Amino acid sequence: MAAQPSTVKVIDQSQVAPPPGSVSTTTVPLTFLDMIWLFCSPMQRLFFYEFSYPTLHFTQTLLPHLKESLSLTLRHFFPFSANLTCPPPPYEPYILYNQGDGVHVTVVESDADFNHLAGNNARDVKTLRSLFPKLQSTLMSSDTTHVVPIMAIQFTIFPNSGISIGLTFNHVVADGRSFNHFMKFWASVHKSKAEDLTSISLPYHNKDIVKDPNGISSLFLKHSRSSGDNYVENDDPSDNVLVTLVINREKIEQLKHWIATKIENDQESSQIRITTFVVICAFMWVNLVKLQEKISGNLDDDTLYYFGSLADCRERFEFSIIPRTYFGNCVMYFHVSAKRRELMEESGIAVAAKFIGKRLCELDKGILAGVAGAGKAMKSGRFISVAGSPKFRVYETDFGWGRPRNSEVLHMGAYGVFSINEYRDEEEGGVQIGVVVEREKLDLFNAIFEQGFDIH
Repeated sequence: MAAQPSTVKVIDQSQVAPPPGSVSTTTVPLTFLDMIWLFCSPMQRLFFYEFSYPTLHFTQTLLPHLKESLSLTLRHFFPFSANLTCPPPPYEPYILYNQGDGVHVTVVESDADFNHLAGNNARDVKTLRSLFPKLQSTLMSSDTTHVVPIMAIQFTIFPNSGISIGLTFNHVVADGRSFNHFMKFWASVHKSKAEDLTSISLPYHNKDIVKDPNGISSLFLKHSRSSGDNYVENDDPSDNVLVTLVINREKIEQLKHWIATKIENDQESSQIRITTFVVICAFMWVNLVKLQEKISGNLDDDTLYYFGSLADCRERFEFSIIPRTYFGNCVMYFHVSAKRRELMEESGIAVAAKFIGKRLCELDKGILAGVAGAGKAMKSGRFISVAGSPKFRVYETDFGWGRPRNSEVLHMGAYGVFSINEYRDEEEGGVQIGVVVEREKLDLFNAIFEQGFDIH
């Protein structure tokens, strides 16, 4: 049964900028690691918090301080207040902050069921999407220069039940680690009622530290431009739902043991990294392929399927001088491939884990090599990828109201992408996985994944 339509009422709109005079007009160049995301659809992250007060209490008590703490935070994370400026070729895009620029903030009231939307059950994607702001329309100056806002924020109040914070931002300015640094800094400032700079570190903004040893920035820029302008908000089919799977630490340890047993005689087993991330990605890759085949039909056994993820360059020797607090994009795609017959056999998850784990070990020798062939893999139509990471610790984003009730990623379509967070209700080891599914395929999805858990 489709969800009942909900209504939202806009009650406040404003622009929140860094404190006057705290940030001067600044031009931020893009590195080659930023260029990859030039024409990527906006990123979307949603936080739910329990809040058992009426709307008026939120607008009069919390909202002023949320804006004040956001302003103080933007002083240090000012690129989120800026605009992406894209002049016509041959000039390169850049981020431009002018004094007074800010983040567009919207406050709405919703009559939707907070407990339903913040749960792990199947939830209507269009309803969840209404909890996010849209980035304001692209501006165009007289010389055909495009000017694109970087971030917008929406607070949604569910009277006497809870609130959500939906953030939409352009990936070209920051990767997941930088975004979560911003969120935790903001939450810390708000919770402490002051600009607390002791509990969390400041961002590092020097772009010169990212070297382009192979001169590939121009190649990424050319590829981005040839791919076309993609600043289009996500448009979901009317009956897609978001499903959240929870895999606890015990089940993950069982999967690790089963995989280790299956590959123990492999000559390359010593070069294979079987981590929680590897296990979950292998499990999801195989079962989403099975789901796709149930929907679209089987392919030839020699057909290649692909899995892709992002690796943080801050942790690789090629970029070892880059601090963990570097603000911007410092991630690179890597991918692996496997033949259908390898993934569909009884030990398919172990095979998938072997390929992913081995590839991660190889990245220690050179992460830039991982991008080769990624474009072809993505265009194949048989590419599955992951968004997010348990390392982000999203459930530690506490504004003073307690940990989030739930947090989800929404910038993903059906079947081709899944998200991963740490599991809120388990201190270490469990994970939470988000998948978008067509409502009419929900029973099929559940059957495949329940069977997937019975591999041992």
